[in-house]
Amino acid sequence: MRINSAIQAAIDLTAGAAGGTACVVTGQPFDTAKVKMQTFPDMYKGIVDCFVKTYKQVGFRGFYKGTTPALVANIAENSVLFMCYGFCQQIVRRIVGVDRKTKLSDLQNAAAGSFASAFATLVLCPTELVKCRLQAMHEMQLSGKIIQGHNTVWSVVKSVIQRDGPLGFYRGLSSTLLREVPGYFFFFGGYELSRTFFASGRSKDELGPIPLLLSGGFGGSCLWIAVYPVDCVKSRIQVLSMAGKQTGFMGTFVTVVRTEAHGCSF
Repeated sequence: MRINSAIQAAIDLTAGAAGGTACVVTGQPFDTAKVKMQTFPDMYKGIVDCFVKTYKQVGFRGFYKGTTPALVANIAENSVLFMCYGFCQQIVRRIVGVDRKTKLSDLQNAAAGSFASAFATLVLCPTELVKCRLQAMHEMQLSGKIIQGHNTVWSVVKSVIQRDGPLGFYRGLSSTLLREVPGYFFFFGGYELSRTFFASGRSKDELGPIPLLLSGGFGGSCLWIAVYPVDCVKSRIQVLSMAGKQTGFMGTFVTVVRTEAHGCSF
């Protein structure tokens, strides 16, 4: 039985929201450490050192700085991403000239996911900016780049509006696009390839939760391996611009390569 497109979009939206919530609840402390180490690599020797220092200086709550915008970001991104994924699959079918019911290849699904991520970027960038600034606020104060920090979501939002206006929330938009578009090509490509492997000639729709879980993990690994250096540049732009004018993607990327080689990027 064919599901109505509106109902399917609602299912995709709900699934994406649930996935985004699960991602934040389990991964926020690691994401916080990632942003801190990307933005201030000289302050930490590694992830263990970052965890220990954060706990000593800020306490357990320091690991969950930026949780609210992270929840909004992940729910919004995943909801838009998976809702648009179905529509983008139909666009790919039209481009390649196949019937609406025809199953797409793994490569074609990867292209559909990449197209969908461009829409998700528009809702992701503002919330990511607020999240990253809250996560690295303590380091910004320690380094002397800012005198007084902002400890709440509203105070960060207010400071962005007062300083840069509404467009200030889109600092780092180009680097976010450069991360999301190729990143989700690798995510959906890895995810679909993994599902094909587990299906072993059967229909992918017959796969159980464990193969789907492993496929999602493999897809996520493909995404981060491919785009982590771009994510590092994005974090720098969104956090350091709080202290004043920050160079764009190419300027920040060149600075990282010249001064730190591979230290920040990986």
